[in-house]
Amino acid sequence: MTTVLIVLAGIHLFRQILPAESDQWIIWTFGFVPARFDSSLLADRFAEYGGEGAKVWSFLTYSFLHADITHLAFNMLWLLPFGSAVARRFGAIRFFLFLAVAAIAGAAAHLLTHARELAPMIGASAAVSGAMAAALRFAFGRGSFLSFRRGDADAAAKVPALPLLKALRHPRVIAFLAVWFGINIIFGLGSTPFAAPSQSVAWQAHIGGFLAGLLLFSLFDPIPPASRNLSDAAVGVTDQSSGG
Repeated sequence: MTTVLIVLAGIHLFRQILPAESDQWIIWTFGFVPARFDSSLLADRFAEYGGEGAKVWSFLTYSFLHADITHLAFNMLWLLPFGSAVARRFGAIRFFLFLAVAAIAGAAAHLLTHARELAPMIGASAAVSGAMAAALRFAFGRGSFLSFRRGDADAAAKVPALPLLKALRHPRVIAFLAVWFGINIIFGLGSTPFAAPSQSVAWQAHIGGFLAGLLLFSLFDPIPPASRNLSDAAVGVTDQSSGG
């Protein structure tokens, strides 16, 4: 988890010392541009910005770039608690692969809903959203992965996850989903269309990453699934709350 934060911060700091023209080249070469995939455009329009290769790598590389320090800080602050919990549970390799899959899913969702758009999309928000969704799958068992004590957080991160359908019936999961989707749809927090600040934020990418994290969680989870039922998990939440 620390490695991810260092890489994101390091890339952003590096870009700050570059000439404006070089930074723009990075944004257009490694940002996700839906218009790249529009066959009606001239073939050489993006030739100097990665050409055909950028159609492949930009599905992931856009997530390493941020519009400004506020954008970066926002994503890092959300990734720190939720990403740390998922990293403890998955281990480093699974965690990195999981973030990559969530980022790719976010780019795919953006492409489906923003065909032919020229504005590059950048930001780690889709990956962060995937981590939030993954944490949701085991957040309501005993213990708290948000604990400031490492031992508590480590133990909570190893709690068996509820089956997806049972998790989606949990009242707190439903409330979290309602708030999360509502905020993203209304305000579009997170990933920013870099070249068009007046446009709405690409909230569809967040939803793509979130759904990938929610639905693909079991493919990465090394902990055996929960055998207890939903009421057992609810008791765990009650125990946790009453214990302070």
